[in-house]
Amino acid sequence: MPEPDPLTRGEKAKITRFRKDLLTWFADKGRNLPWRRPCASDFERICVEVLLQRTRAETVARAYPVFFGRFTGWPDLAAASIEELEEHFKPIGLWNRRARSMRALAEYAAARGGQFPSDPVELAKAPAVGQYVQNAILLFQHGEARPLLDVNMARVIERFVRPRRLADIRHDPWLQAAAHWLVKGEQAREVNWAALDFGSVVCSARAPACASCPVSTRCQSKSLN
Repeated sequence: MPEPDPLTRGEKAKITRFRKDLLTWFADKGRNLPWRRPCASDFERICVEVLLQRTRAETVARAYPVFFGRFTGWPDLAAASIEELEEHFKPIGLWNRRARSMRALAEYAAARGGQFPSDPVELAKAPAVGQYVQNAILLFQHGEARPLLDVNMARVIERFVRPRRLADIRHDPWLQAAAHWLVKGEQAREVNWAALDFGSVVCSARAPACASCPVSTRCQSKSLN
């Protein structure tokens, strides 16, 4: 028997409308980050998503010109020493872990001409590829509508619709279904970026700007306060 749908019809309708609102907001208020420019390659965008984990976008943006001036593709990264990568990652933080993860991923990609598997089962076998990086690869290289679900996107979805039940965002079936529904369609990249920016600029963790939020009247969290 098929698994029951974690989302109700009402939740799907609410998230669908929220998607439109996010895109409208993003067109005017979205952040101008270098990896979002049309000239950015999928190599750059995948690398950035590795670096963005537990790091602010503004911090990665400052390191972007030097890093991608030195490394223009997976072969460059694969040939770099751990020590050189650590020096590049020190301004970002977690440099030893990032250096080893990035080079392992680069060696895997370089050996395959820069192409990652489109099959999620095969892709999961690649080094340094967890759920988040897997979704980034499928989104940017293979054009699949996959969510870049981190704590920021989770917070936006949960405040607007309802809280998840499980502690780990990777395994909560409702949150996963909600995130996939949010980015459904042809503008998955833009919706992802919009949700992440909205979580940073408006729906922040400690001081959400509810007074200026364009969807506050339909926000589940706001209605409880």
